[in-house]
Amino acid sequence: MTVVYLPPTHAGTTPRVAFAINRKVGNAVARNKVRRRLRSIVGELDREADGGLPGGTYLLTVRPEVTSLSYRDLTTRVRSGCEAVTAAGADVGRRGPR
Repeated sequence: MTVVYLPPTHAGTTPRVAFAINRKVGNAVARNKVRRRLRSIVGELDREADGGLPGGTYLLTVRPEVTSLSYRDLTTRVRSGCEAVTAAGADVGRRGPR
């Protein structure tokens, strides 16, 4: 999984998240399942007590092996990817771990 982060252009911006799920991930049912799981995870991360996701634009690109991950493992990967790109500062187009 790859996470790309673009910092907000002005303060007070809510996070915007997009998902890039290629056909190699699986058929439409499999891709939609991954998309639903990712939406749920991002919603949970944004509602966390420590302020949630910082404002800005996130692009989560997934690979085919994501379909075999448990919800907990997927949550861990999304969290670590988002933390890695936002902790690095305001580097435009910052990419997280794959």
